[in-house]
Amino acid sequence: MSERKIRIGVSVRPQHTTYEAMKKTWLEAEAAGIDDIYIWDHFFPLFGDESGSHFECHTLLASLATLTTRVRLGALVACNSYRNPNLLADMSRTIDHISGGRFVLGIGSGWKEQDYVEYGYPFKTAIERLHDLRDNLPIIKDRLSKLNPPPVQNPLPIMIGGSGEKVTLRLVAEYATIWNGMGEPDKAKHLNGVLDEHCRAIGRDPNEIERSMLVNPESSLRNADAYVAAGITTLIVGSDGNGDGLPRVRELIAWRDSKR
Repeated sequence: MSERKIRIGVSVRPQHTTYEAMKKTWLEAEAAGIDDIYIWDHFFPLFGDESGSHFECHTLLASLATLTTRVRLGALVACNSYRNPNLLADMSRTIDHISGGRFVLGIGSGWKEQDYVEYGYPFKTAIERLHDLRDNLPIIKDRLSKLNPPPVQNPLPIMIGGSGEKVTLRLVAEYATIWNGMGEPDKAKHLNGVLDEHCRAIGRDPNEIERSMLVNPESSLRNADAYVAAGITTLIVGSDGNGDGLPRVRELIAWRDSKR
């Protein structure tokens, strides 16, 4: 892969918190020099008290777009099942304009059964959800090409999240400008190789796809160089909406700056 600028991101979890606390966390992260701020796309807390407070992703992203001035932002990642693909494209285009061209359309096939059941979406099987994502990606790209006005970033960056080697990474090779996965550096290196093979199979330059990884906060700094050696150039750590992850973020920003 060609050399890319190292980026540091934070995924701010919209659970067990308040809007004011999340706003403070976003602004502190941007002031610290973060490159990317993401929000997960769920309807209920993923851990802790399942009945605790939780906020919706895309309305938060519109607010995040107005409050920040520099960071790239998006969902990590939006669930394909939760919104009509044409609507998701339009929402994404609109947030891209609100942000002045800093939005990433992150998307994945979905997995959290409670979200589906509580909100009335058919859960289906994992492979059926993947096939739905496969079918909706061209619809999203087609709608983005028809919107007036078009996205500020044209084409709008698309991030696909997931690590499935046969289907998901093939979709990344065909549609994505950014891939996001999870795992330790050895796994990241293996998955990068699989993605490169899919790119070659369809005649796409693998260097066109940015490689990002949601990493374990406790080992993120220790493993940072190994991730870069494995081909990952965007490292993302999680934080709750009250800013618990910001000390790790600052460590990684200092490490990033030492590499530039």
